[in-house]
Amino acid sequence: MKRALLAITVFTLAACQQREAPAPATNTATAAKPLRVGLLTPGSINDGGWNAIAYEGLQRAKSELGAEISHQETKSPAENLEGFRAYGAKGFDVAFGHGFEYQDPAKAAGAEYPKTIFITTSGTTIAPNVAPMRFELEEATYLLGVIAARESKTGKAGLVGGINFPSIASTFLAFKAGAQSVNPKFDVREIYTGNFDDLGAAKLATLSLINAGADFVFHQANEAGRGVFQACTERKIRCFGANADQSELAPDSIVASAVVDVPSAYVETAKIVREGRFKPEIQHFGMNQGTVSVVWNEKLKPTISAETLAEVDRVIAGIKSGTIKPPAGF
Repeated sequence: MKRALLAITVFTLAACQQREAPAPATNTATAAKPLRVGLLTPGSINDGGWNAIAYEGLQRAKSELGAEISHQETKSPAENLEGFRAYGAKGFDVAFGHGFEYQDPAKAAGAEYPKTIFITTSGTTIAPNVAPMRFELEEATYLLGVIAARESKTGKAGLVGGINFPSIASTFLAFKAGAQSVNPKFDVREIYTGNFDDLGAAKLATLSLINAGADFVFHQANEAGRGVFQACTERKIRCFGANADQSELAPDSIVASAVVDVPSAYVETAKIVREGRFKPEIQHFGMNQGTVSVVWNEKLKPTISAETLAEVDRVIAGIKSGTIKPPAGF
């Protein structure tokens, strides 16, 4: 009987110890589901500009947020929609469409996949899980117009665009306004090639502007911008970079670049989605957010007059304070 009581006591103590033993520690970092971020670009990520900076933002989401990432290059409205649908079907947390042309596909895919957030890097389209990022590059292109008008010897400048999207036309509008704030009679002409990857067409367009007297040229042609730089270098005409600091692509021709810090904006937006703070509204990114700037080519900056450099600083201060407001076309 004593042995039976002893056995029961030992069993009971062991059971209590087993129940009271702490649960094994779990690694929440590995257990947590990683953020999934997708990106659609309308052109090559090797363009040294618009698409390259989007891809850099995607890579930073991976390195800084530990995100699982994916990229697709899409060339048509149908491909844009299918790209977004693919991200929605795979359960991605956020999918970026890098350009004005992704608005309608984002809205359509958003209605089908309400658990995925769709972000376009331009435009005005908003839905419960769809919103645009508005990069106010006009603040920088206005300054490029000021530089061109003050430094031009011919009183003429040229603009080369790919497809005539409102977002591109808006930066051209601001360039003209900046130039004509210096000289109301300053002549600014523009040509659209109809695509973003035909370097030859962009080069021919630039040569025609140079032949018409332009001694400064600004482009919004993505990959085809290399054709603009080729023409300017051959004809020894000064030009400007777009979206990224492109001075390395034509160090003897590019005076300055209108730059937008897309990578930082992508990381911040992905972080907002991860933390459940997304709101369906336009996100504005400009000089006051540290996102838009003019970056000089240090090799050619000494060729710019001290008076022009001082005027650029004055205009930047005016834009930041709100006393100078570059026009926007949309």
